[in-house]
Amino acid sequence: HPKQKGREKAKKDLEEWNQRQSEQVEKNKINNRASEEAFVKESKEETPGTEWEKVAQLCDFNPKSSKQCKDVSRLRSVLMSLKQTPLSR
Repeated sequence: HPKQKGREKAKKDLEEWNQRQSEQVEKNKINNRASEEAFVKESKEETPGTEWEKVAQLCDFNPKSSKQCKDVSRLRSVLMSLKQTPLSR
């Protein structure tokens, strides 16, 4: 009966994985809702001169965590330089 024991173990493992997966999905939904609400609230605030700050918040400036396949290093460096020394008006 080793096959039966293997099937039972596989069934149990699959049930545990499905439970963990559904818990993770629910956590992601809650986190996404909270971050969306914060983003909408923040985007409605109109403070003159903070436009680039809003753009910079939307950009991921950590090249290691970026999962994009496009090379955006030039754009990243331009935005960083603009953030450090804004254009004079």
